[in-house]
Amino acid sequence: MTDGSGLQAGLKNRHLSMIAIGGVIGAGLFVGSSSGIATAGPGILLSYALVGTLVVLVMRMLGEMSAANPTSGSFSAHADRALGRWAGFSIGWLYWFFWVVVLAVEATAGAKILEGWIPAVPQWGWALIVMVVLTATNLVSVGSYGEFEFWFAGIKVVAIGAFIVVGALAVFGVLPGAHTDKAGIGNLTDHGGFLPNGPGAILTGVLLVVFSFMGSEIATLAAGESEDPQRAVTKSTNSIIWRIGVFYLGSILVVVCLLPWNDPSIKEQGSYVAALDSLGIAHAGQIMNFIVLTSVLSCLNSGLYTASRMAFSLGGRGDAPKTFARTTSRGVPMAAIIASVVFGFVAVFFNYAFPDTVFLFLVNSSGAVALFVWLVICASQLRMRRIIERESPEKLVVRMWLYPYLTWATIALIVFVLGYMLTDTKGESSGRTTVLLSLLVALAVVAVAVVKERVRGGQAVAVADTDKVSVG
Repeated sequence: MTDGSGLQAGLKNRHLSMIAIGGVIGAGLFVGSSSGIATAGPGILLSYALVGTLVVLVMRMLGEMSAANPTSGSFSAHADRALGRWAGFSIGWLYWFFWVVVLAVEATAGAKILEGWIPAVPQWGWALIVMVVLTATNLVSVGSYGEFEFWFAGIKVVAIGAFIVVGALAVFGVLPGAHTDKAGIGNLTDHGGFLPNGPGAILTGVLLVVFSFMGSEIATLAAGESEDPQRAVTKSTNSIIWRIGVFYLGSILVVVCLLPWNDPSIKEQGSYVAALDSLGIAHAGQIMNFIVLTSVLSCLNSGLYTASRMAFSLGGRGDAPKTFARTTSRGVPMAAIIASVVFGFVAVFFNYAFPDTVFLFLVNSSGAVALFVWLVICASQLRMRRIIERESPEKLVVRMWLYPYLTWATIALIVFVLGYMLTDTKGESSGRTTVLLSLLVALAVVAVAVVKERVRGGQAVAVADTDKVSVG
């Protein structure tokens, strides 16, 4: 590997725009929404609105810091400066851990779909092929990652847009040739009311949908490799409200209007497939499988990119092996990418060899990381705003609304959600298990960070003493 000149501005504005849009539409929206609808009924819309509001506020804070200082380390680099080295180290490694586990989850989900189409290749074989292809894409150049993501995200955006238009026409009974006997606005209240399982189900729904929003922050990491980082961050931050409003709330509203929330097909087939099937659209299941596969590949592509850039940033700050911060002549952090992929492969292996023990632990222990990341972004912004105002106020091109009151309100909401998760005790992946295991891993990483700081501080003192002796 040659030492390049660091990361390069290989992402075009169209790449950044699509990465920002696609980052909000994870495979979790297609796959996970059915359990949310079954739990909260039409009231799941309030769950999505609540989490969507939370994400908009957190992204506004992150946008404020990233527009002032665009960097591939994003919130980890901001936490490093605002809260201390221990915070940047801890949240950076936790975020990296989250994405390498996601690599395994998404590779397996994609492999299941591909095996259904071509059973001659075993599922593990497809998982391997998918990981190898996307690793190669990321190793070529950041431009090739951007190009792949542009088309993956484009397919997702067009698919959801078409779904919303077709679904809305069916709901109002003006879609020619469609079976619309089950569709109608009445589905929002006709089957046990808007909140058939009571208002408490809204919060349970929050727990089910919160993790499908992870990925919104990818645009701020990618901005460091774009032609105009400040403009890219400002644009993606300002557009997040309509992105969440249209893609999440819009498409879920269409689903719960097309079918009664308690229709068994929602749980059996998945919410979007069931909604399309109810209209009598031919091959709806296969069409949706193709879109879910695209989402999975997009998530894998971005997950590998995100994990490697976080490792690169950690390496540059001395919080990971220095080789992680080296780039090839094309500006690609090869060691950071390969290390992330290796851990992704190990996690895939655990998924097949020990699905109910080791892999379940990995999934549960990374589950609450999204909320930890958002909490750290809030805490960093509280301090970073004062630093930016003092040092370079002209860089405050994006400002958090009603600072500091909305920041504190967001912190309170995240803490409340974490607290509510502790009351959820159902199943092996219950909210309590997820929070406690994630907290255990987080505490272990923070302990390493604190020890590392003390060692570093001790070494600095020793060097200073040596200098004094040599001068004397």
